[in-house]
Amino acid sequence: MSHDDFPTDYPAVVTCGLPYANGDLHIGHLRTYVSGDTLARSLRRIGQRTAFVSGSDMHGTPVAVNAEKEGVTPEEFAIDWHEKYEATFPEFGVEFDNYGQTHDETNTELTQQFVREWIENDHIYEKEIQVAWDPEVDQPLPDRYVEGTCPYCGEKARGDECDEGCQRHLEPGEIEEPTSTLTGNPAEYRSREHKFLRLSDFQEYLKGFLGRLEGTDNARNQPKEWVEGELQDLCITRDMDWGIDYPESESESDDPETSRTESDAGKEDLVLYVWVDAPIEYVASTKQYSERVGEETFDWTEPWRDGEGEIVHIIGRDIIQHHTVFWPAMLRGAGYNEPRAVMASGFVNLDGKAFSTSRNRAIWADDYIDEGFDSDLLRYYLVTTGGFQQDIDFSWERFQERVNGELVGNFGNFVYRSLLFAHRNFEGTPRTEPSEEVLSRISEAIEEFSTGLNDYSLREASQAGIRLSKFGNEYIQRNEPWKLVDENEEEAAQVIRDCVQLAKATAVLLEPVLPNAAERLWNQLGEDGSVHNARLEACLEAPPENFGEPEALFEKVEDDRVEALNEKLAERIDAAETSADEGDETENAADLEPLVNERIGFEEFQELDIRVGEIEVAEGIEGADDLARLEVDIGVETRQIVAGIKRLHDLESLPGTRVVVLANLESAELFGVESNGMVLAAGEDADLLTTLGNSEPGTKVR
Repeated sequence: MSHDDFPTDYPAVVTCGLPYANGDLHIGHLRTYVSGDTLARSLRRIGQRTAFVSGSDMHGTPVAVNAEKEGVTPEEFAIDWHEKYEATFPEFGVEFDNYGQTHDETNTELTQQFVREWIENDHIYEKEIQVAWDPEVDQPLPDRYVEGTCPYCGEKARGDECDEGCQRHLEPGEIEEPTSTLTGNPAEYRSREHKFLRLSDFQEYLKGFLGRLEGTDNARNQPKEWVEGELQDLCITRDMDWGIDYPESESESDDPETSRTESDAGKEDLVLYVWVDAPIEYVASTKQYSERVGEETFDWTEPWRDGEGEIVHIIGRDIIQHHTVFWPAMLRGAGYNEPRAVMASGFVNLDGKAFSTSRNRAIWADDYIDEGFDSDLLRYYLVTTGGFQQDIDFSWERFQERVNGELVGNFGNFVYRSLLFAHRNFEGTPRTEPSEEVLSRISEAIEEFSTGLNDYSLREASQAGIRLSKFGNEYIQRNEPWKLVDENEEEAAQVIRDCVQLAKATAVLLEPVLPNAAERLWNQLGEDGSVHNARLEACLEAPPENFGEPEALFEKVEDDRVEALNEKLAERIDAAETSADEGDETENAADLEPLVNERIGFEEFQELDIRVGEIEVAEGIEGADDLARLEVDIGVETRQIVAGIKRLHDLESLPGTRVVVLANLESAELFGVESNGMVLAAGEDADLLTTLGNSEPGTKVR
């Protein structure tokens, strides 16, 4: 790995986080895959040798749970989804060099090799831990079979992470008040022997790694709290029968007398934790690519093990810890190379609210394709709307605005009018050289593209071509060749020659984000080969002398189309939110959590010091996706409180808001910020509780 600007002399591997093989893809999922594809294409554009790989995550309890519901084996269930993903990604121009899956032989062998390396290097130990158990069915409850309360922030948590609160990784036995998802009954904890990867062995290494890591700010900063504090070891085994078996060490497998000992009793029930074999698929998928194209074309060992290479991971921000703490430690412990960069994306919201797959509140990948839209339109929206690590909002109105304004009105309009004028008046490219002004502007665009790429800003790299087409529109409008052609044909030829050169340059620069449109434009110019193989220097090479009459690259999205799309979306959401049996329960009743059976006495309630407070300061906590730091006046003093409302409220508008505060909650530290109290809120949207009247800060709630 180097830290030189791209392109480097070393091979690059671009990966995307593995999709769980357990459900349909929507455009929120597609953001990382489209971005990964755009990055890989961009690197190739500047001459970087690049492999773009990923695969389906076949293991883990979500797959096992859903397979059981459908009455099929986990393998059958996961293979069906894997094959669907393989067919879906190309529909959006996402073209992996290899798309594998974690249950295949390559990944199984590599995963077990990794674990054996950890064993031989003394990074693995066995420990008795508390595992959630369902006494009714008499079986352990791995990951998503158990739900409860996060011990760190008090939010509802499930499986191995606090996905609705502080987003921490949770080890087996940590969830409080565990409940079995199998029966709905309270679970109990029982002792079981499990294997642990000693992450503490890598603590100093990880501190240095985060200092070297490139990519987005959230991926570099968020993990610092975890590695600078007490680093918790990782339990790498689970009590279930779907997954990759925990391997014996080489010494155990060679000696039949030691291959099975009393301490190994029950080991046949253990499989490796899904977050062990899932990232190793990045290596396995690269290896499969090498086996297909030959090591002379791409040798997988160069970037991963025996040489040097540029490894870049494109992920969602909910799995930052896995890729910046667990994964580099796993690589280090097995003698593999570390990643150069991790790019963690923000979420995609739908018209201001989070996607809800259970309520069908999403734009599904299949639905988008069925509507007949060019995949380039969505690619452009996902890549260029906001910075990569920021949350972005999708609505059909915003989609229409971006398509009609930037793609139809700017880029499409410029290349169509330029090529049409060139064809009708010169039968193609005028026989003259481009002007210094235009060559200089194209060179600037090439530099903007390269700079954006090396800053890991796909938005900036993509905008280089859009800004160039905007320059072209201004240039043709300023010079008015339709007037010059009758007055001064030589000057008209110069203007149109410049415009055709600009059109060719935009095709090359925009191919990573608009591969379909760029190829259509390339063909309209009469160019040989494919724009997908063109390098940046092609921007300055002369276009063909002759080409035919062009066609418009894009069509406008009309108002009535948007209206119809919104109606379809509303109907789907309404249908999903209507109970299948309306006579039994209302929608709201079905959504609400059941009442707690255990009552508390009035004396216990009296011990709660609940006050009216007024927010004075509200600001996001750096590195935390959901947490905000509040300063709240509770009458007798001003308290600092950490609340999980960063993505759910406009923080700038909160000062002056009256809220209800639990004042005598024990203090806690979240992301290095001390919290003294709790702001009360209702529901998943964190509806802040307040009073009907104007009670003063400090007024006690009784």
